[in-house]
Amino acid sequence: MINHSFTMSLQHILKDFFSLIYPPACEACSEKLYGGEELLCAVCWFSLPKTGFHAGKENPLTRLFWGRVSIETGTALFYYTKGGKVQKLVHRLKYKGGTDLGFFLGRQLGLVLSKTDLYSSIDYIVPVPLHRKRLRKRGFNQSEVIGMGLSSVMGIPVNPGILFKGSSTQSQTRKRRFMRWENVESAFEVSPGQDLKDMRLLLVDDVITTGATLEACASKLTEKGARVWIATIAVTV
Repeated sequence: MINHSFTMSLQHILKDFFSLIYPPACEACSEKLYGGEELLCAVCWFSLPKTGFHAGKENPLTRLFWGRVSIETGTALFYYTKGGKVQKLVHRLKYKGGTDLGFFLGRQLGLVLSKTDLYSSIDYIVPVPLHRKRLRKRGFNQSEVIGMGLSSVMGIPVNPGILFKGSSTQSQTRKRRFMRWENVESAFEVSPGQDLKDMRLLLVDDVITTGATLEACASKLTEKGARVWIATIAVTV
């Protein structure tokens, strides 16, 4: 039998060896990472456009949902602009199997939310679900991965079984606000047998554009008596 300590040491040696040949690069700028840096270099991390929305209950993201659905508050970690570094990170997460990046960004979002009492009473983290066909094609739900990163910092359990997506919808990428709403308004449902009365739920997604997807999900949750908070990695400007 191979000694476990020997196996772990060998893994570290191999990892260090391959790091010398293929040094890890920043996901945002592709420059080499240095000791202590993880996935993002220090320059990119400090220069990425952070929203600071977590500090106030009423903020531009929360106001996006006024008159549409009742939420407690909401936040996004970064501003999202076309062609910017945040778009590159989101693309890597969604379309290039970047589960490590999704977990990392979820952790960073969790660290931010931990600094305010506005998110201190959440019962469950609820990721926006994917339809089973999309999940099978992609291999993972990016919102669930982000939620797991959040959970690792905040100690709040992820419950992906509360919501499900019952119908497959077209991509939202090129749709305008009303078309987005029409596309998703009946796509999401609360799973049978869920008692959500007075439940405090943190609804998690990757990016908010018009808010149609999150509005549809939050509407289903609040109809069942839940209170809803929202957190995403990015919001478009």
